[in-house]
Amino acid sequence: METESRTPPRSLERGGGWTRRRFVGAVAGTAAVPACTARTAPRADAPATRDTPDSAAPSRGPSRPLYVGTYTSAEGGGTGIGIASYDPRSGRITGAGTLTGVPDPSYLAVHPDGRTLYAVAERQEGGVTAVRLADRRVLGTRSTGGAGPCHLSVHPGGRWLLSADYGSGSVCVHPIDASGALGERTDRVVHTSPPPGPGQQGPHAHQFTTSPDGRHVLAVDLGTDTVYTYRLDPVRGTLTETARAQTRHGAGPRHLTFHPGGRYAYLANEVDDTVAVCAYDPRSGRLRVGAPQPTGSGGGTNYPAQILVTADGRFAFLANRGHNSIARYAVESAGARLRLLGTVPVGGDFPRQIAFSPDGRLLFAANQRSGTVTVFHVDTDGGLRPAGEPFASPVAVCALPL
Repeated sequence: METESRTPPRSLERGGGWTRRRFVGAVAGTAAVPACTARTAPRADAPATRDTPDSAAPSRGPSRPLYVGTYTSAEGGGTGIGIASYDPRSGRITGAGTLTGVPDPSYLAVHPDGRTLYAVAERQEGGVTAVRLADRRVLGTRSTGGAGPCHLSVHPGGRWLLSADYGSGSVCVHPIDASGALGERTDRVVHTSPPPGPGQQGPHAHQFTTSPDGRHVLAVDLGTDTVYTYRLDPVRGTLTETARAQTRHGAGPRHLTFHPGGRYAYLANEVDDTVAVCAYDPRSGRLRVGAPQPTGSGGGTNYPAQILVTADGRFAFLANRGHNSIARYAVESAGARLRLLGTVPVGGDFPRQIAFSPDGRLLFAANQRSGTVTVFHVDTDGGLRPAGEPFASPVAVCALPL
């Protein structure tokens, strides 16, 4: 049974709120031409359309699937989730069509069993959509009850989908059934305190993720400069807050990632252009935010987006929007320290999101303004080497390699 929101969501500001976030750095002028586009949008319960010209057919061999998120309602945007494949050795991307019937899929995640893809519908009436990958059938969309969902993740047990609504500053839980489809939400919490940071009109939940041990789920809120820790009831799908960690005033935290050791995490702060090392207590779920550190932008206009850590815990990478680079860090003292090694040009404009291939040998960057996905080889010494030419994809805001 659904638990009602504990407090009514704040109204959206005209000219601000989630729409401001969506089109910050939106494509100006002519958008990149999509590799291929779908012709019609199917019913919600019908198989998605796939348009695959011969010239864009995936290459034979050990190719892997790649899905690309976009905005379908943005000028020059896509018509759904981009479908492509990549060579795990060379990093070359080949287009294979578009999965239609999914509105504004700006962030993507996959179920742990690999059978179902999930996408946010980043609109004022927010939703989350499930797609069965075997036949690319849209399994339906469920309301988040909030506005502008911008992030989602699947709990490691595979039973719950976690999503963050940027516009309403709320986080939400949906059950996942055996088919991968979503049920009606089981809980929704709106962040009403502390008060918004400077320049913010309200809370702006930007990420909802699970700690490495699975005991807690953490919500990063850019508007309130706070990371909230919740305990997720494994039977009812309800949330109980257990701790809060505040960044410095006006930091604007956006994205958190954990060191594989489980005792430290790294926080990308969008507004003040910094990163921070956070100590994490697995028992209580309490996070302690450390001092701000540089992003390698040199003080110019820059908005850090997403931060990743290699599986061996030795290196971290940060996407810099504005500086248009990927910052490289050495991770030291068993995760307690980040040391900036330098930056590498991303080869595109406004890298909104980055992701590793499953084996960690490739890093993908979705570049919103240039409408491209760029790929890098990840070397054992933490170096990044470009892997071929950028792949054109309209308003590319999320790349998900499987």
